[in-house]
Amino acid sequence: MKEVISPYSPSFVDEMCRWLYSFVLVLLIPIAFFALIRRGALRNQNHNKRRFERFGRVAHPQKYNGYLFHCVSVGEVVAASCVIKRIMESEPDTQITITTTTPTGSARVRSIFGDKVHHFYLPFDLPMAMAGMIKRIKPKAVMITEVELWPNLIHTCWKKAIPVVVVNARMTDRSAKSYRKISRLFRPMLHKVTHVCAQGERDYKNYLSLGIDEKKLTLTNNIKFDQVGATATARSSFMGLNYGEQNVFVAGSTHDIEEEAVVLAAQGIREKGSQLITVIVPRHPERFEAVAKLLKKMGEDFVRTSESTSLTDGAKTILLDEMGKLNQAYQVANYAFVGGSLADKGGHNALEPAAWSAPMLMGPNTYNNPVICDFLSERGALTIVSSWQEMRDRILLWIEAPESAIRAGGAGRQVLDENQGAVNLTLEQIAKVV
Repeated sequence: MKEVISPYSPSFVDEMCRWLYSFVLVLLIPIAFFALIRRGALRNQNHNKRRFERFGRVAHPQKYNGYLFHCVSVGEVVAASCVIKRIMESEPDTQITITTTTPTGSARVRSIFGDKVHHFYLPFDLPMAMAGMIKRIKPKAVMITEVELWPNLIHTCWKKAIPVVVVNARMTDRSAKSYRKISRLFRPMLHKVTHVCAQGERDYKNYLSLGIDEKKLTLTNNIKFDQVGATATARSSFMGLNYGEQNVFVAGSTHDIEEEAVVLAAQGIREKGSQLITVIVPRHPERFEAVAKLLKKMGEDFVRTSESTSLTDGAKTILLDEMGKLNQAYQVANYAFVGGSLADKGGHNALEPAAWSAPMLMGPNTYNNPVICDFLSERGALTIVSSWQEMRDRILLWIEAPESAIRAGGAGRQVLDENQGAVNLTLEQIAKVV
């Protein structure tokens, strides 16, 4: 049965705040457009043509009355893919449209779904651009993955009585604090959103504190528990490496300062007489060259996956400079570091190495997924480190006592298995409003 939402009428002040926000965006659009042109000069001609999608000039889908999923980038695309695939199975004739805001997110849509979905970049959040996009797509429901809430997108859907569901919704303490400062702009969105599926207790409580009606909020837990568990099946080799044949340390989704810490830790381990192969996977492709220069500067003998299919003699470090292959690297990991955590980025997905039973290290910045990290820490699967020395010492301990590494890795996989079910709960909520 379709969920009935109580009527809402925005105040004059609320509407003025949204129009002021839109006016500021109009002033910023020329800067954003020239930035797109500049980036397009470095990419292919197809990317140049697609920049007009940012203004609502998007291709019509093959069919109308489908689902529109908005995913910011790679992480959101991967998380939403579980829900999308289930909808495609149950409604094979229904059109699925996916929007992203980054080229890496766009590439991941194509790698997962190919031509089975309609895809384009989400337009700038201007009233006319969003209205034009919705008019062309004619969705029966809009799903926003995790965190990216746009006032004019949500307003356009609300005016046209199109349900908007936030799936795997994330609301950090930092984000909640920021939204409170612009409550006149943010709170009306909570009235216009149809339902929010919170990924954790923190997110659920923060949405409540921001003023959402409790009837429009459900704690579904994190879809990533389901998504990651489904992808981890049989192990395969990576760069000629096989799990258990050597000590492999994979540093995934790293940012600036983290690669240096990983290299220093690995060098310190080798100085102690232990053998270790290190795999470094930068979060953003535009940093591949910078990380390669850093490795040369630090005296590392390394290979790049884009240039080789296996380790060369003497090389102890692999730079994974291709998108979409981090999961392959985790399959051969004896130990893992999850990036964005020594750098102040909030920490990335610790469940990916947990799915392959790899004991994990993270820095102290885990505010993007605190519940998951707390689960993993409490069970002994995740160790928090604050420096490369602590990273070195923990890996040395695991090398010297391999049974402790096996226990930690097994605990991580158990946490993942015990917390699945978010996809089914999310689909239940979507069914209530469509």
